[in-house]
Amino acid sequence: MKIVVAKTAGFCMGVRRAVELALDAPSQQRQPIYTYGPLIHNPQVLGMFVERGVTVLEEIPAKASGTVLVRAHGVPPETKQQLKDAGFTVIDATCPKVVKVQSIIKSHARKNFSVIIVGDQDHPEVVSLLGFAGEKGCVVGSLAALQALPAFEQAIVVAQTTQNQILYQQVKAWAAECRSHYKVFDTICDSTERRQTEVRRLAQEVDAVVVVGGKNSGNTRRLAEIVREAGKPAFHIETEAELDGNALRPLQSVGITAGASTPTWIIKRVVRALEQIPSHRRYGIRSLLPRLMRLALLTNLYVALGAGCLCYAAMHLQRLPTSWPAVGVAMLYVLSMHILNHLTSRAEDRYNDPDRERFYRQQKIVLTVMALSAGALGLVVAFQFGALPFWTLLVMSLLGLSYNVRLLPAGVCPTCRFRRIRDLPGSKTILIALAWGVVTAGLPALSASGGQWGVGALAVFWASATAFSRTAFFDLLDIQGDRIVGKETIPILLGAERGLILLKIVLAALLVVLLAAGWSGIFSALAFVLTICPICLWAIIGRHEQRGMLAGMQLEFMVESLFVLTGLLTFVWLLAAF
Repeated sequence: MKIVVAKTAGFCMGVRRAVELALDAPSQQRQPIYTYGPLIHNPQVLGMFVERGVTVLEEIPAKASGTVLVRAHGVPPETKQQLKDAGFTVIDATCPKVVKVQSIIKSHARKNFSVIIVGDQDHPEVVSLLGFAGEKGCVVGSLAALQALPAFEQAIVVAQTTQNQILYQQVKAWAAECRSHYKVFDTICDSTERRQTEVRRLAQEVDAVVVVGGKNSGNTRRLAEIVREAGKPAFHIETEAELDGNALRPLQSVGITAGASTPTWIIKRVVRALEQIPSHRRYGIRSLLPRLMRLALLTNLYVALGAGCLCYAAMHLQRLPTSWPAVGVAMLYVLSMHILNHLTSRAEDRYNDPDRERFYRQQKIVLTVMALSAGALGLVVAFQFGALPFWTLLVMSLLGLSYNVRLLPAGVCPTCRFRRIRDLPGSKTILIALAWGVVTAGLPALSASGGQWGVGALAVFWASATAFSRTAFFDLLDIQGDRIVGKETIPILLGAERGLILLKIVLAALLVVLLAAGWSGIFSALAFVLTICPICLWAIIGRHEQRGMLAGMQLEFMVESLFVLTGLLTFVWLLAAF
């Protein structure tokens, strides 16, 4: 089954801002923390807030304390004042696009304009907008309802920011012809416009579209309506548990889109579930391959193979003889550390990769034995290389084991934020990259008699930058889940856009280093061949930017395969050299 994920699927800017304010509130604002009404229309996100101590306030008490976040849809001005009068600290999480509409209504209502709002009468955003219109406001949900209104002397027309584009185009056309003195404002959010335009196009490309989002989310329901209007089946679901396998199994291609309040981790779960549907009706090798692929990724065996291939390439970049024990050490170390990392960081995997979290919960004992055995065997093999490689690997292993461990007891420095290595901002991305660089390129240089420190250091940089590109890209995809559990990765520190720019800078630096070192003779001519790998990752990133997320397991396998590609390119280059 071909799976196409809409680029616009998931949080819009306003929802992302509201969610981030709610996530930050428990550590920055007065307790208890509330949202006035559901912050957004997504039950899974609201459930996550409850776990973090952010609950919903339905009615305003006469006297209270704590902090209240105004929902992304906004509230009438008198409601906001009542919250302040009750004693709450109020944080306004209203979407900036909604604030803009509120300002338009407020300024014109003061000038005695009638206010016509095209939207759903009971939608929270429309309720908030009516609060700014006062007695001058009225709501219409269709062109017929608009036509039934009396002709006002002066009036403005605005739309709920998530309103259907086509309906509002009809409204504007009628107003221009029949009420030309009305002032009509384009207030549909550009994110909503792009989302609706894309889903129309997507519906023409696939057999059916899965629409992910809250059942009470107006903008999500409209996406499903647009798909049906295009003549294609629409499956509106909130989670992957609602997927209809029997209906989806015969399809050759399925599109996925999601409402503005649907988090990325829910979309990823749906993608993973869809990927596994075709395998239930296949037999033989076509059924076995996806299952083997999934197992290799979940157990990190494929990642370990990639580390071995990177080590093999690093040796020949440095003109060192092939050392299969060194390749084995790289594979064993990476296998051990990656399994242990997932065993001790299941909180973020719960959001970023729930399939992996479930696998590690079910196979905890087997994976723990596997990780410790691989780590111990790697140290035994490294001991054969000499004292320096052994102690280097031992220190790296201890650092890896202590990454998620609380190093400072609770009684020591109560105000200190950094009690674990993982608490250091950006530590995950940087330390993983350095560890890969040292074990795949540094240890072979230390253990080989012909190794040179300068060439070895440059090879460590190349391997580290290659691993950094991999980890940073996955961090960009996992930015929502990491932020929820409080992990400060580089994309979270810099922001998604700047994080992507940094990733491209690193890839460009990789190309420059390979070309310069190959041309100057520091590296072997293999350097020119290996430029294919950063170019391929750049192409994957470009595809991601153009089309949004690729399918989950397929994307992960594709990125991890770039490391295997370094080994294959090296092998082919050596054959050609002979």
